[in-house]
Amino acid sequence: MTSFLDVSDAVRRPPLDDAEVPAFWQRLGLPGLADVHVHFLPPRLLRKVWAYFDAAGPLVGTEWPIRYRWSDTERIAHLRRLGVRAFSALAYPHRPGMAAALNRWTLDFAAATPGCLPSATFYPEPEAERYVTEALAAGARVFKVHVQVGGFLPTDPELDRVWGLLADAGVPVVVHAGHAPVGTAHTGPEPFAALLARHPTLTAIVAHLGAPDYAAFRRLAETYPRVRLDTTMAFTSFFDRFMPFPDEELPRLRELGLAGKVLLGSDFPNIPYPYAEQLAGLAQLDLGDDWLRAVCWHNGAALFDLD
Repeated sequence: MTSFLDVSDAVRRPPLDDAEVPAFWQRLGLPGLADVHVHFLPPRLLRKVWAYFDAAGPLVGTEWPIRYRWSDTERIAHLRRLGVRAFSALAYPHRPGMAAALNRWTLDFAAATPGCLPSATFYPEPEAERYVTEALAAGARVFKVHVQVGGFLPTDPELDRVWGLLADAGVPVVVHAGHAPVGTAHTGPEPFAALLARHPTLTAIVAHLGAPDYAAFRRLAETYPRVRLDTTMAFTSFFDRFMPFPDEELPRLRELGLAGKVLLGSDFPNIPYPYAEQLAGLAQLDLGDDWLRAVCWHNGAALFDLD
């Protein structure tokens, strides 16, 4: 594995469990963590999502025991114990007619939850432009789109005006565009590249570093000034079994992180391992403390004006 200079105690001592996470970011001199990829959902929908993971449904494809199967109150408290000072409440519809109600729920949730970024979503349907406009007016600061679960191309004509609205507003969209964990006809770098060709000023955050097509999505982040990547699940033992990040890509990932284009993501609570493992995986890359500081806090803080 590629090794870099500026290796400190924070890198040599990655957190072994969640109790050690605060000491990790404190050693880096950070005020906490900014996690762009966290899920909170209406209770009934969340139970259905967890049941789908329990059954290793077709879009999961493997055993996936949910680690943090707790109440909203318990999960919020745990994020605060970890030192996650800013986090999203990402929701996403799997069929028409869901998104507007999800937006009302997630925006209300953020209003009642300090540290939560007001989050919203959309789906290709005639009403999308209206409720995205309403969500922006209500203060939405991040959107989530899951083309794998939603079963649609990002270039669906119903969404063209929506992408234009978001590009003009400069509001980030976390896009699950890659094939991980199970590819479909709608995922992969080609459909996402076609979207960016139409909307080159879109502020997009590619979930999971675009796994498994890491190089292709990295090139898109280098090409388009407002495209970023999130680290969600990458560099964990669970993810590495299926789609390990190539060593030869690490120098470019370091450059992107130092340029503000790599953000911490976790997929909390829907992960089959402790939150600490995400941070340990990043630390063990030996990309340097400046890179860890950028990814774990500064890049998210700059994007969402947290400082």
